[in-house]
Amino acid sequence: MAEWVYYNPNPKQGRAVDCTIRAICAVTGKDWNEVYTEAALEGFLKKNMPSSNSVWPAYLRRLGYGRAIIPDECPDCYTVGDFADDHPFGRYVLGTGNHAVAVIDGRVLDLFDSRSEVPIYFYYKKE
Repeated sequence: MAEWVYYNPNPKQGRAVDCTIRAICAVTGKDWNEVYTEAALEGFLKKNMPSSNSVWPAYLRRLGYGRAIIPDECPDCYTVGDFADDHPFGRYVLGTGNHAVAVIDGRVLDLFDSRSEVPIYFYYKKE
């Protein structure tokens, strides 16, 4: 089973509703303030919040990330942990519909153990 690693780059170390910012920090190596500021600017341009599903994906695309959909063969049984097991190399942001989580080299980085969440799509760095 994939390893879960506690990860919280938020400078206040709180449990803020900032999963998209945390996941992007993990995959890009940027700090929380930088990612939040850049995502907020993207949100300003789109007139929406940085965590909106129309904003943070646009920010990732601007950084050179592409999106892929998780195959719908078993929509309720393929988990974040399964994805991490299937992807032992690489940096990904997974979206579940109401949560975003980073998977890096087969490890799940998040505030809580989200390995049982069901991903719908993922972002990956284009070559």
